[in-house]
Order: sequence, then C-alpha cells, then structure tokens
Amino acid sequence: MMARDATELAQRLACNAEAVCRHYLSNGRREGGYWLVGDVRNTPGRSLFVRLRGPATGKGAAGKWTDAAAGDHGDLLDVIRESYGLVDFSDVVAEARRFLSLPQPEPDHERQQSIAPTGSAESARRLFAMSKPITDTIVEAYLRQRGITTLRGTGNLRFHPSCYYRPDPHSPTETWPAMIAAVTDRDGKITGVHRTWLDPSGQDKAPIDTPRRAMGHLLGNGVRFGVVHDVMAAGEGIETMLSLRCVLPAMPMVAALSAVHLAAILFPTPLRRLYIARDDDPAGHNAAASLIDRANQVGIEAIVLSPRLGDFNEDLRAFGIDALRAAIRVQIVPEDVARFMDLVASTGTER
Repeated sequence: MMARDATELAQRLACNAEAVCRHYLSNGRREGGYWLVGDVRNTPGRSLFVRLRGPATGKGAAGKWTDAAAGDHGDLLDVIRESYGLVDFSDVVAEARRFLSLPQPEPDHERQQSIAPTGSAESARRLFAMSKPITDTIVEAYLRQRGITTLRGTGNLRFHPSCYYRPDPHSPTETWPAMIAAVTDRDGKITGVHRTWLDPSGQDKAPIDTPRRAMGHLLGNGVRFGVVHDVMAAGEGIETMLSLRCVLPAMPMVAALSAVHLAAILFPTPLRRLYIARDDDPAGHNAAASLIDRANQVGIEAIVLSPRLGDFNEDLRAFGIDALRAAIRVQIVPEDVARFMDLVASTGTER
C-alpha cells in the first residue's frame, strides 16, 4: 500500500532504520540499538543518536533521533531533508519514496513540458532542485575563506557547478559555479533564489560585473537559517548572517538580501524579539529605522546590532571570531547570551 502522508512514510523508514542510517548517515556507526554520528548533516562524531529499534509510535519509537550537543530531535524524514540539504517537503517525500522503492505520484505532463518564465518562482525552484548540497564543494571553500566555519542548518544553501550568467540582454550567456540560496516565505515554501557566482578556485566571487543576483518573489521573504520561535535576527546579506551564526549558531536568522527587502520582511507569528543586524551605510540605517517602527507597532521588541566596520562579515575577517563574539555579547540581552551563546558554547556545537 502506498504511503499516504508523512506519518506513514516516517513509519516505513523507521522499519528500515539501520538501512536508512547506513545510506544517509554513512559517517556514523551502529552501537547496540543506536546509530551514532556527529549531526544530522552526516558529520563524523558521536553527538547524534538514532534509535534503531522500538515501537512504531510514541516514546522510544524506532527512527527517532536526538542531537545531544545541539538539543535538536526529529525523525528519519528530517535525516533525509538535512543530509541532502532539501528545503521543499515534496523533495523530501520524493527521496523517501525512492529509497523505499515506492511508486512516485503520477507526473503532471503539462507542467513537466511547460517552460517556467525566466526569473519566476517556478524557475527558481527548478534551479534549486538542480543544485546539490554544499559539503566538500567550492561553496564551502568560499565561505570558509570568508571566515565562516559554522555551517550547520544551511540546507537552504546549495552548489551549482555551471550556473548561467548573462551580463546583459545583448551579451552571450556564460556559465560559472555558484552558491544557490533558497528564498522562502514564512511557511518554508521556496519563492525565489539568490545566486552568488564564484571563481572556480573557491577563493572569491567570480570576476564578473554582478556576481550576486536574485530572482523570484523576494518581498517579505528571505534566506532562512533555523526555525523561529520567539527570537530571531535579520539582516541584509547571506554572509553577514552566516557570520553572526558563527557566534550565535542556535539563533534563527534571515537574510533579506537588500536594505529595501530587510525593511519589508514579514514577521513570524510567534516572534517577540527581533535583532536587526544592520549594515553601516545610509541604506542600512534607514532599513533598521523602518524595521524598528514596524516591529514596535505590532509589539515586537527590536534591537539593533551594529558592526565595527561595514558589516559583520567584515568584522569577522578583520578581527576574528573571539572579537566578534565579545562585540555581540554586549549587544544582546543577557537571557539571550545564556540561551544562544553561552549554552551553545558549553555544549560544544561550534565548529
């Protein structure tokens, strides 16, 4: 019988928990009734453990996992999503069905044969689907070159080895490797992508006129890291927010991609405190002021985080991670220091 929903798919995977772990968490190993690995992205280590045996549902169910370092937990659908860097749940379902040798849903031939308009949300989703996780790619090398070493929870970033680039409508199309970032709405649906074309060496951006471009529906949306509960940080650039995640890896964040879009981000329903990572330029100051007004109008506390230089990636590269941590520590409220900085550091999740 075909799996009808996520619950049934997760239960089917749990019946084959060890096989799932051997495939998607291949850097781990079995110890007794558990599979041990570093994290859900298949990093070597022992902090995440997956239960291989147990009841189908409830306490102690097979297929359930816990990351003792990060405090995260989930099921084997989450393992598939994170290990392959998937964002759309339909992609997770398709991969789970493929692993279980279940029939895929009947294809929509009309949709398959249609050509998505250039720059549309559908075109963006297709580009993201054609890309692959960033682990061991020049995207990872590029980010590390810029001082960004905390890459957990970045499944919405992918690598495309030959992404099209056209300088202008009258020039021939080129291809360059690129970092592809999924732009999503508050429900996690991909509405666009952001492309950063890279030099093949991974040491810098590609030597082209506009190495960064976005397409799709961007207004109100952004590139998201983590699931928002009551606190989050928002800023303009992807690298700016990834730099902050190096010292606050457990804090949910969103990169709005520009000052204009930062001022217009949509607030998640449970949000109570918003940190605004502003760029130190007139556009950044104006975006922060506008966002503060909008947040205050709906009862959200807004706190501006200010870099010493132009943005937090410049700070990270110029002064190092310890200096950035010290600078951020005095700008966030004490309870968030304990919640997102001291607690995380003490459990060893930074790497």
